[in-house]
Amino acid sequence: MANKYCPICGEANGCMSGAGEHGNCWCDAEVFPNEILELVPAESIRKDCICKKCLDKFREEHLSKTTNKK
Repeated sequence: MANKYCPICGEANGCMSGAGEHGNCWCDAEVFPNEILELVPAESIRKDCICKKCLDKFREEHLSKTTNKK
């Protein structure tokens, strides 16, 4: 079973992957950009789930950067 803590911030990740059939976790409907996956330490790749807070923060910062470039 995966670690229940986000490899980026260390807080609880809200992962439900071990709770039943695939499709029960908040992240199943999400798209994780490759750039955020690069923030995950090597020992956590494909083992620990990124939390929604980090995903939302990444998207907000990325959107801000692309908006400011114009």
